[in-house]
Amino acid sequence: MKFSRILVVLAAVAAVGGGVWWYNSKNAPQANSAATAEAKPKVKAESNQIRFAPNAPQLAHLQVSAVLAYAEPLLDPLNGRVAYDENYTARIATPIAGRVVKIAAQPGDSVTAGQPLALIDAPDYSAAQADMAKSSADVRLKQSAHDRAKSLHEGEVLARKDFESAQNDLALSQAENRRAQERLSNLTQGKAMEGGKFALRSPIRGVVSERKINPGAEVRPDAVEPLFVVTDPTHLWIIVDVPEKYLAKVMVGQRAEVEADAFPGADFIARVVSIGEVLDPATRRVQVRCTIDNPQRRLKPEMFVRVTPMPDEARKVVRIPNSAVITEGLYSHVFVEKEKGLFEKRRITLGLQGREDSFVREGLVDGDRVVTAGALLLNAEQAGND
Repeated sequence: MKFSRILVVLAAVAAVGGGVWWYNSKNAPQANSAATAEAKPKVKAESNQIRFAPNAPQLAHLQVSAVLAYAEPLLDPLNGRVAYDENYTARIATPIAGRVVKIAAQPGDSVTAGQPLALIDAPDYSAAQADMAKSSADVRLKQSAHDRAKSLHEGEVLARKDFESAQNDLALSQAENRRAQERLSNLTQGKAMEGGKFALRSPIRGVVSERKINPGAEVRPDAVEPLFVVTDPTHLWIIVDVPEKYLAKVMVGQRAEVEADAFPGADFIARVVSIGEVLDPATRRVQVRCTIDNPQRRLKPEMFVRVTPMPDEARKVVRIPNSAVITEGLYSHVFVEKEKGLFEKRRITLGLQGREDSFVREGLVDGDRVVTAGALLLNAEQAGND
């Protein structure tokens, strides 16, 4: 009796399990096919378009940006460096020997024309002051003797040759006084003395960019390097070494776009003002000099930049990052977002191709929304659904 009950229970369990298996096997294909259909992108009738559902995970791996039209450059960006504009730069050395007793300006300080940069204890400066005082006293003495001789000569008391001698002595003393004045004026630059010390002054208005002296240092007028460099940082030069093969595409007065790694996406505009006359035999390059206004003082001397010469009247073409371009055989393509989740594969014609960006001559217009990251993923998805 007990064994019969066990058989009944086992039979009931088997019946229930069989029913569950039959139900699952009947409905599983439909569920799996629905999930697959939802995850798989739907391809439109046109073979060059692909659509994703709004919540498709593939969309999270795509980056779409609106492209902009720029003037098409003449050639690839060239390496250049920022330099002082020597027309707005003063390299200041001392005209006399002496010892520095005070530094009056530090690198980065703004100075005006004639402002002291350093005070120097200079024996030659003291000698110039003494010569000036001595010559002034001598002029006064000779002037008195001249006036006295003139009066006596007019009264016919003094011989004419004695009067002429007094005139000559006065002229010589005046000449010596002018020499002493010019010497002292050259040293002081027409400014008042600074406590009896020689003041090394800035001849221009600008910013102290370099200082190469310290208090107590001995300075000489024949030193190799200047003691101070004062420049106007709002005016700079861009020096570019142009390869020989590109020389025909660069001309004086031409506009050039300047890019710096420190300011990605910011374009500075320069002008070509000079093209070298001699080719460097080692590098086969010609030095080209450009001027650039730097009102915000973002560019710094000795900074490396990329310079792209531009034609004066260039047609507008779309610039895209190289990550957006898909190359298949002889042709290039990009994916353009037509609407949210719908992408069109479009053939384009490339112009100048740089290291990071390329210019599209045909196939895109200003404002098109292009997939700039994830284009290879879209291409693989489309290929798998063809």
